[in-house]
Amino acid sequence: MKILAITACTAGIAHTYIAKEKLENAAKELGDSIKVETQGSIGVENELTPEEVRDADVILISADIRVNKERFKGKPVVEIPISTVMKSPKGVINKIHEKLGK
Repeated sequence: MKILAITACTAGIAHTYIAKEKLENAAKELGDSIKVETQGSIGVENELTPEEVRDADVILISADIRVNKERFKGKPVVEIPISTVMKSPKGVINKIHEKLGK
């Protein structure tokens, strides 16, 4: 499955980047491809392109701040608190597989 994700915490420092790493490791272990955009204290990094959005199976937004979802119209979007990814990144991805039937 092709997953695009955004991580963003209220401070935009540690949890944003820890969640990114946890998602990347979990996706790799589960055989999925993933790209994670971070919206941290230094701005947006690894920004998702329109082409990547078009080709993605799902958009995962793991954020404790408001994220603009307009660019994801027509795509399945899953929104969860960043703490959930911190506790169980594999569980999050497995649940997405279950819900999407992929």
